This record gives sequence, C-alpha cells and structure tokens, in this order.
Amino acid sequence: MFSVSACFSETYAEARPKFCAAAAEAGGSLRSWLNPKARGPGGERLFLDTARFGAADAANMLVLIAGTHGVEGHCGSGAEIAWLKSGGPARLPPDTGALLIHALNPYGFAWTRRVTEDNVDLNRNFVDHDKGYPGNDGYLAIADAVLPLAWDEVSRAETERVFAAYAQKHGAFGLQGALSGGQYTHPDGIFFGGTTPTWSNRTVRAIAREELSRARRVGIIDFHTGLGPFGHGELICAVSSTARSFARAKAWYGEEMTSPEGGTSTSAVVVGVMTDAFPQELPDAEVTSVALEYGTYPVPEVLTALRGDNWLHHRGDLGSEQGRALKADIKERFFPAGDKWREMVWARADQTIGWALKGMTGG
Repeated sequence: MFSVSACFSETYAEARPKFCAAAAEAGGSLRSWLNPKARGPGGERLFLDTARFGAADAANMLVLIAGTHGVEGHCGSGAEIAWLKSGGPARLPPDTGALLIHALNPYGFAWTRRVTEDNVDLNRNFVDHDKGYPGNDGYLAIADAVLPLAWDEVSRAETERVFAAYAQKHGAFGLQGALSGGQYTHPDGIFFGGTTPTWSNRTVRAIAREELSRARRVGIIDFHTGLGPFGHGELICAVSSTARSFARAKAWYGEEMTSPEGGTSTSAVVVGVMTDAFPQELPDAEVTSVALEYGTYPVPEVLTALRGDNWLHHRGDLGSEQGRALKADIKERFFPAGDKWREMVWARADQTIGWALKGMTGG
C-alpha cells in the first residue's frame, strides 16, 4: 500500500524526479520540454514532462494536467503520482491510453507563483491574440488597489476600502469577477491574459497534436486549487452550456458538475482557458474537459495571497523576511499543509478519473 501524502511534494525540484520515477516504474513513455525562457530559484532548468500509457492508436485517451497555475502544481502532481502509484495505468480499459502532463507551467511551480515567467495567467491566455481582447471595466476601476506602491498596514487598509466600496455597488461575486475574470491591460497585475501565446501555451498545443491526434475521444481533468470548501473537489465545466462537450460532461459527471456560465460554480466566468486548446488542435476528436478545483481557504484570503505575491515580484524584495512570509502565505493558500487535505485530494481525483474513464468508454 502506498502513502498518499508521500505522493505530494513541497517543491518543484522534489516533484519532478518523483513524477518521472513513478511514471517510469509504471511503464510510461516519458518526454520532456525545456522552458528556454526561465530558470528556477536555484538557477535550475525547468521542464514540462509528459508520461504516455497505452497504444499509440488508442481510441480513448485520459489526460491529467498538473500545474496550469504553477503553485497549484503541488496538488496536481500529487494526484498524478498517486494515480501512478495506485496502479492506474494497469487498470486502463481496453483501447484506452493516458497522457499525464506534469508542470505545464514549471516556472510558476518552481517559484511558488500562479503565473508564468511572463506574469501571465495561463487560464486567460488561450484567446485569439489577433482579435480584440475582452474588456474588464471592473479591473480598471480597482487596478491601483490591486498593486499598491507598498505592502503594509496603511496600503492594506486603503485596498480594503476600495474593494469594499466596489463590492457594495456590484456585490461580492461582482468583485471576484472584476479581479479574477481576466484582464489584458495591466501586465503587472493579477489574472493578466498576456498579449501573445506563452511558451506553455505553444508547448501544450504541440503536445496535443503529437500525442492525441489519433484518439477519437479525449477526456481531460485539469487540477486546480483555491476555490470552494476546504478539501472539496468541484468539477467545473468552463465551456458554453450549448456546446456538445458540455452535454457530454454532464452525462459523465451528472449533478457533480458545475458551470460558471450557469451560475452554479464558485468560479467566475473566464475566457481563454487552457483546455480550449484541445478541441482547437484536435478537431476530429470528441474532447470533454473539466477543471477539478479543490477548496483551500476563503476566497478573500486566497486573493490577498495572490496580490501579495504579485506585489513582491514587482515591487518587493524576495530575499527579505517579508518576502519569505509572502511566499509561505501563497503556498499555504493553494497547497494546505497536512495529510488530511492531500488524502481528500486523492479520494476525489480517483473518483473523478473513474467517472471520466466510464464516460469515455461507455463502461
């Protein structure tokens, strides 16, 4: 019997070799992509790794993705390794393979950041950059409070005043949408979607074409943390409720599935999510994707940790006592310490993977 908690890692530097070893032991075919633009905190090279299982022409492909938002890679990496350690590859149904994508955003994972080396939120980057970007007037109204000049009691109080006034007018969920819905005007802000496809964006598209082009059905589970009740895994389907893939996801996951568009999710409505790349790159396949979002701490605390980390990398001192405290805070908000949360993560992941495999294969 394997230890669930031991499948999780405290750092990217610990997680990568642990994932590669578990994948190799399970008989997977490993590939690695070097991020040419960034290095880790110790100057180490950063890689996106994949492990492939099953026949090259398998009709059904399960895809597990860790680290779309770097610091959330602790969760996804642990779930992927637990699946490997629990014998997941050996239990795949006939004509079914699996592709595990580890550290999609290795910079964010290594630096304990949600964003990429370009300060880009990958789940806002998969828009058509040749067209006009969606506007976010709410973010414009509060942008100066999002990134204050200083990070102290005075600035915190002023920020809270600005946010409270906005929430008074637009509601708490309106404030969350303004902050997290995505913005394309402030490169030094949070939830910035970027002005060009990032390295992770281009790489995951290439991986989809190379590894999944022969599949007829692709089921994707993208691991996330930071929204919802502690340890609960919410199954979020971010596609339009009129899309065929939405109906398929509903058939697979039933009432467990939520929809930002339908107002049943803890997530705000966002555009340019990473999983949009798969149906774009695989037009002949039935692609069904969900984000598996695990709750950690109350949303205001999570957003404060995000803003603190953003301030630190733009205006603070990473080596200072304050810098270390802000880093510890954002890690805890997205990867709570202790075995209980990790065990809850794996239990829900195991359940969700089972639903996905049954939905894909009709089992």
